[in-house]
Amino acid sequence: MSRRTGNGEHERALSLRLGAAFSPATPVNETTLFAGRQQQLNKLADAVNQRGMHAVLFGERGVGKTSLANVLPEFLKLAELNELSVSRVNCDSQDTYSSLWHKALRELQVATQIPMAGLRPVSRTDLATLNGFFPDEPGPEDVRYGLQRLGSPVLFIIDEFDRIQDEPVHRLMADTIKALSDHSVNATVIIVGVSDTVDDLLTEHRSIDRCLIQVQMPRMSPDELSDILDKGFSQVGMTIGEPSTEFITYISQGLPHYTHLLGLASGRAALEEVRKDVRLEDVHDAIAAALRQAQQSIRMAYHSATASARPKTLLKEVLLACAMAPVDELGYFVAADVRTALSSIMDRLYDTPAFAKHLSQFCDNSRGSVLQRSGKRYRYRYRFSNPLMQPYVLLNGFQHGLFTLETLAAMSRSSA
Repeated sequence: MSRRTGNGEHERALSLRLGAAFSPATPVNETTLFAGRQQQLNKLADAVNQRGMHAVLFGERGVGKTSLANVLPEFLKLAELNELSVSRVNCDSQDTYSSLWHKALRELQVATQIPMAGLRPVSRTDLATLNGFFPDEPGPEDVRYGLQRLGSPVLFIIDEFDRIQDEPVHRLMADTIKALSDHSVNATVIIVGVSDTVDDLLTEHRSIDRCLIQVQMPRMSPDELSDILDKGFSQVGMTIGEPSTEFITYISQGLPHYTHLLGLASGRAALEEVRKDVRLEDVHDAIAAALRQAQQSIRMAYHSATASARPKTLLKEVLLACAMAPVDELGYFVAADVRTALSSIMDRLYDTPAFAKHLSQFCDNSRGSVLQRSGKRYRYRYRFSNPLMQPYVLLNGFQHGLFTLETLAAMSRSSA
């Protein structure tokens, strides 16, 4: 049966509004669309509220760290911390300690008094960016001294800290955090990065452990992902059924990017049918759209990992089983879980030796190192090098009939 096409003004307007409610390409920056993460918000707020404390927000790529950093200032305002000045900057690979702090300080303005000519002493008030009052090459003590003189509370959010390639930056930033804490300066630094960020900072200055709140961002729970869908669709007066929600949250694997992507595409598929309720068939249509919109780097990495001139290599099936395997809080899975998933996919029992070489190949450069391996032989743990690859593998597997909803139900029953 052919699908109807909704081309009325109302459907077109809703389709455009869906693009604002779901943002797969950009982090969330509105509190009304932000979902979950209350525990992480509380810890970051504690760092701001406790003088001398700072924080590092870390986790896998794609778990929503930048979205949390975006909405944190607004949540702090809702908590009536209205005096707080906020500077939020993104790091890049060329940043040095000096360039990073000049970027952060130019986000803040201070009032200056400019004397005016005349018989009576008068002056006018001008606004200037704060970086103009610091040396061209500031050190940790320069930053500490300048912020201490400023007096008013300041929050610095330094995002993508792991992109910096200049090695001394980690040591100098650790020195800065210690100086700010030791002098009880009314300024809070929140550093956002991957898990290595914490290790690097603490290695450079073990003594900052006492003044650095470590906030891990795990993958989102199904309930938190469901909240994203509910908030997004309620913004445009649409609804989504429970089976559709469960399928999208499963495919997303805790990564909000794919929840936004599938929410947007499935909502527009429903509008094509002139409906405001999102059904399972709309999600199926959304999968094809999501595969087309996936990052080119992800598509190429998948092709590199699974392409083979030999038939029946099981490369796609084993990689799919890796994507289906349950993971720990750091994204790792073990071969035994791959065995269970692969047996469900193939509808026959498989032992680990039947696919052990595939796991090794996926960790090798010849297959694009799509997986990372840690631990010792016979006790290896694996995880996807790029977390965003995992949902892509699931999308591709479903689209090409390698698994069905019945497969998922069977796996759920076997693990119960």
